[in-house]
Amino acid sequence: MTTPDTRRPRPASDILRTALRRNRGAMIWGTVLMGLYQAGETAFPIALGLIVEHTMRDRSLGSLGLSIAALAVIITTVSLSWRFGMRILQKANTTEAHRWRVKVAGCGLQPVARDVDLKSGEILTIATEDADQTADIIEVVPLLISSLVAVIVAAVALGLADIRLGLLVIVGTAAIMSVLSVLSKRIGSSTREQQARVARAGAKVADLITGLRPLHGFGGNHAAFRSYRKVSTEAKLQAVTVAKVNGAYAGTALALNAVLAGAVTLTAGWLAFDGQINIGELVMAVGLAQFIMEPLRLFSEMPKYVMIARASAERMALVLTAPPVTTPGSQHPAAGGNLEIDCVRYGTLRDLKFTVAAGEFVAIAAYQPRAAADLAAVLAANVPRDAYEGAVRVGGQELGELSVEAVRAHMLVNPYDGEIFAGTLRTNIDPSGTSRTVPEAVEASMLTDVVALHRDGLDYGVRDRGANLSGGQRQRLSLARALAADSEILVLHDPTTAVDAVTEQLIARNVAKLRRGRTTVVITSSPALLDVADRVLVLDDGVVTAEDTHRNLLADDADYCLAVAR
Repeated sequence: MTTPDTRRPRPASDILRTALRRNRGAMIWGTVLMGLYQAGETAFPIALGLIVEHTMRDRSLGSLGLSIAALAVIITTVSLSWRFGMRILQKANTTEAHRWRVKVAGCGLQPVARDVDLKSGEILTIATEDADQTADIIEVVPLLISSLVAVIVAAVALGLADIRLGLLVIVGTAAIMSVLSVLSKRIGSSTREQQARVARAGAKVADLITGLRPLHGFGGNHAAFRSYRKVSTEAKLQAVTVAKVNGAYAGTALALNAVLAGAVTLTAGWLAFDGQINIGELVMAVGLAQFIMEPLRLFSEMPKYVMIARASAERMALVLTAPPVTTPGSQHPAAGGNLEIDCVRYGTLRDLKFTVAAGEFVAIAAYQPRAAADLAAVLAANVPRDAYEGAVRVGGQELGELSVEAVRAHMLVNPYDGEIFAGTLRTNIDPSGTSRTVPEAVEASMLTDVVALHRDGLDYGVRDRGANLSGGQRQRLSLARALAADSEILVLHDPTTAVDAVTEQLIARNVAKLRRGRTTVVITSSPALLDVADRVLVLDDGVVTAEDTHRNLLADDADYCLAVAR
């Protein structure tokens, strides 16, 4: 057990400080403009009091005209300062939230998992709601300062009329903030728990969507729905708790502000009745007692938003400060090199050893699906280097010594459940828009019938997760994307399980033709793909037990024949 380093600043504080530091300019201008807005709002009753006093004393049209002009200036200042002040702050808020969303998503999408116990649905909630609530600190600070400006202006103006009125505002504001600071801590802890439960519910939804079809297959959907209902109910109950705490906070703040405004009004009335202030000062005091309610409300709500922003920043820190399970290297593989698997032990793999020469087409027939998945995970660098024994070498360089970018540029591992994104067929096949082999990839994957079926062709719209495509169409689209990448080494994991036998035969021939001269590994039990391979490796109980062409293995190996013949 290690002792935490208490000298280091808390990650949540670092995140909030970074957000504030990056938006200094916007916050300064926003504070100035919002300060003008609050000062103008507060100046309105002061001006009314002065107008009443001077108009009653001078009784001249010139004084009245000057007073109207002064009110017009105040109203214009209030209108423009609010509009442009909020525009600056909200733009900065939105931009900062986007920055944190990208940063959290970048950590969550790292090919090597980070050392944090969060599912994809939870990271999604952190990247959206928590990022937004953290960025709210950019608006909170200027609004807090501008509200303080309004309270100070009101206190000074009332103090000039009578010192007791000014002191009443200052003491009352301090008392209100002391009471509300206690409630704001409860809001922070409740919000933190609510976000955690919402994130867990989101993770459960993501799992359900991914596994809904197999769940239906064996009748497990009802149990899964009950499990989701449980976590969803917990999130709902916590949301109700947070709403109650927020309601208590808002009600307390409103009541205390009303008490202070009422106290100022009654005190001013008593002073006017006693002759200690004049009629103009009474009008000013009564007007300020009404206008001060708004800045007091904003001022009293700021601690709540600060605590919410801090709670969200702490959840973001779970992802941002979590160390990666392993650190990728910085080397680059030699072009045109071999793919070597040297005595790899991981999961169901036991001392797995084989070599794929540059330009060779090799098929791997795995008798156990788990072994196929373990091999694909190791090749995709989704497994930390210290989690498996042995070595995987690409172009003579060990996989753990290569940078992630180098691995991705040199070798592509296409999973059997490749994601389909909302967009078009074209953007799914070529997300970067740089591939020169899109037509060839479409033809090789037999996606041509899907393209021809729609008037828009490759620009046909695809829904999220390919909801408007069949299972076979989604699989062919994923295969087309892998082929269009045209990587030096391509690893395909069960690329044709959802297509019919005739289409599978055509795809196998097309892939072998398109990938001629390029290193290709297909982990499959498809006879069509096994037949077009230069050689077939039989993977049984985690080791290679046989190696030959597909047809020779069919003739000589009864177990192989039983496993792959259809």
